[in-house]
Amino acid sequence: MHKFGKAICKYRKIILVIALLLLIPSIIGIKTTKINYDILVYLPEDVETIKGEKILSEDFNMGAFSVVIIEDMKTKDIVKLEEKIKEIDNVEKAVSIADVLGTSIPKEMLPDEIKDKIYKDNETIMLVTFKDQISQDTTMQAVEKLREITDEHCKISGMTATVLDTRNLSNAEIAIYVIIAVILCLIVLEIALDSYIAPILLLLNIGIAILYNMGSNVILGQTSYITKAISAVLQLGVTMDFAIFLYHSYMQERETIKDINEAMANAINKTLLSVVGSSLTTIAGFLALCSMNLTLGKDIGLVMAKGVLLGVICVVTILPSMILELNTLIEKTKHREILPKFITVKNFVMKHYKAIIIAFLIILPIAFYGYTNTDIYYNLDKSLPKELPSVSANNELKEKFNMVSMELLLIDKDVPDYKINEMLEEIEKLDGIEWTIGYSKIAKSGVPKEILPKDIVEIFQNDKYQMILINSKYEMATDELNEQVTKVNEIIKKYDENAILAGEGPLMKDLVEISNHDFNSVNTVSLAIIFVLMIIVLKSITLPVILIIVIEFAIFINMGIPYYENVTLPFIASIVIGTIQLGATIDYAILITTKYISERKKGKEKKEAISESLGTSIGSIAISGLCFFGATFGVGAYSKIEMIGSLCTLMSRGAIVSMVCVITVLPSLLMAFDKVICKTTIGMRNN
Repeated sequence: MHKFGKAICKYRKIILVIALLLLIPSIIGIKTTKINYDILVYLPEDVETIKGEKILSEDFNMGAFSVVIIEDMKTKDIVKLEEKIKEIDNVEKAVSIADVLGTSIPKEMLPDEIKDKIYKDNETIMLVTFKDQISQDTTMQAVEKLREITDEHCKISGMTATVLDTRNLSNAEIAIYVIIAVILCLIVLEIALDSYIAPILLLLNIGIAILYNMGSNVILGQTSYITKAISAVLQLGVTMDFAIFLYHSYMQERETIKDINEAMANAINKTLLSVVGSSLTTIAGFLALCSMNLTLGKDIGLVMAKGVLLGVICVVTILPSMILELNTLIEKTKHREILPKFITVKNFVMKHYKAIIIAFLIILPIAFYGYTNTDIYYNLDKSLPKELPSVSANNELKEKFNMVSMELLLIDKDVPDYKINEMLEEIEKLDGIEWTIGYSKIAKSGVPKEILPKDIVEIFQNDKYQMILINSKYEMATDELNEQVTKVNEIIKKYDENAILAGEGPLMKDLVEISNHDFNSVNTVSLAIIFVLMIIVLKSITLPVILIIVIEFAIFINMGIPYYENVTLPFIASIVIGTIQLGATIDYAILITTKYISERKKGKEKKEAISESLGTSIGSIAISGLCFFGATFGVGAYSKIEMIGSLCTLMSRGAIVSMVCVITVLPSLLMAFDKVICKTTIGMRNN
């Protein structure tokens, strides 16, 4: 290992040149990596509703649709607008009541339940279907063009419009996220370190690792906008302590070794030995997200695990090279460390460890209750600002046309009309169903298929399926809608066992069910992996249990606070935050514990060993925790996308809560269970 450190020092100029050259393919990779803004595409492909989406796309040429709200426009102008819309690339059909009224069919012949639902108060709606799927670039470009050719009298709803607005808002904010994170981390580092230049070098090193990570995402094909938004700040917060450790090790070596190359070689050696175990637990925590059925977890997990690995590599190669090249400047800009030594904190913990354990036992059930009862939401619109065009249009559809959740029923074309109508009567009796529309209903009113416009007929029928529109007044992803979807499925299977209920409502129901399963499974997997790793690293049975209890306690507090604040969290935050906080902050606990083991093995009494390990670790834990807080807090406060803002707020608070718990609760538990620990830890049995 020492030879590796010497090689880094010897070839530092070459390393820096290679590091700069590698930025070129990284930037190209960043530019060419596709970013996905639609969370629903991360549902498993074998889910029935996803199969339904494929049928809509392949058999009906209906990969996505938007409902356009038209205000104060005459029938002839609506027809003209339709023709313009049909000329847009990727638009399959554009149909409205004007298509019917423009034919020989009198308005009065239309069933009232159809006519009254789509034409009222000088407003009507137009259905625009797209060939490609919701989040395809071609579909989003079509919606952009649609917005261009419509005027202020038109509003465009639908998932694609929401995805488009999410993309635009996310792209506008992401540079600000990084700037805020860098500024706050720089402030923390300037206070914590003894040189004005060193913090800049540390941030540059992590910045290079972040660019490598983002550029290498191209091998994954695509990443989600959530991953893109949080990966940079999360990588900055999680890997900064590796860089700080190397810098501190180098400065300690310089106190006894004059040769900067020899000092750095020793520092690299110590850093590698120290961070391998802690980085493995962090990587394992992120990889646990890959166990989620919702493949968004795999997306975040792989990107962040890769980011931690690249962070470690850069810390032991690029950062030493930068420090050695600029060593003179670092020495010239040295100043007194402003960060306190936390002696008072250490003495308080050691003196009052029994009171801390009592407080821990009192707070634990309260925190756990909040953790298990925090409300979460799945409706993606709720995570976006209300003033966005798509959200405004969706709300108007809801308020004026009672179009809240649209379900698309696909049923065999050979099922006779009278059976279809019988089925629809059953469905309409369900609570929350506003209306249903299908060709069988139009035919029942006496309108023959032959005189209906071709576009309307093709929307409802093809050579394999009939499609029926079902409108519910229930909000997306609510218990009421999910129960309604279950009942509708029970009804349609009686008439056609192969019938499929597709659309946003059923998709969101699948998202709820899969996410609920993921919430439990991903936490179990992450705990199991990290527990096994800590048994190997610490060579103990009891210590991993104690460490996990401490960090889980911090997670319960962090996730329980929203319950007592009456705050509802987006579903993805509730799933991934526990695993992220566990993987990212378990290092704090490992740092104290390894020093405690070392001191006890030297023959020191438990109080002296714990006091020594705590005293020498508080500063490092505080710097790391504050950097993690700084990297994520500003983003949480600034972001207008609640999905991202909530994640970063939880991560920033989690860093502080974990830091406090590790500094107070962990040493107290080590004091209380020292005898058991010594008996169950290899190398400590004689203490």
